[in-house]
Amino acid sequence: MPSPTAPKHDELFRRIKEVRAQAIEHTILARRLAAERRDLMRALMDDGVSQADIARELGVSRQAVQKMLAC
Repeated sequence: MPSPTAPKHDELFRRIKEVRAQAIEHTILARRLAAERRDLMRALMDDGVSQADIARELGVSRQAVQKMLAC
């Protein structure tokens, strides 16, 4: 039975797989960084810094800080 893809498509499929692998790596890194950011914000809050102060320092809304902490 012949291959469903033509040899001319091999390079395109190789690149798709490469891009997919890179996207997965970036997703994993983004999750790690989000967890670190959350831990750092919680440490600030444990030291008495308010969500509003954190938001002001980061240039985001207090609601954005709440969302970051909720994840």
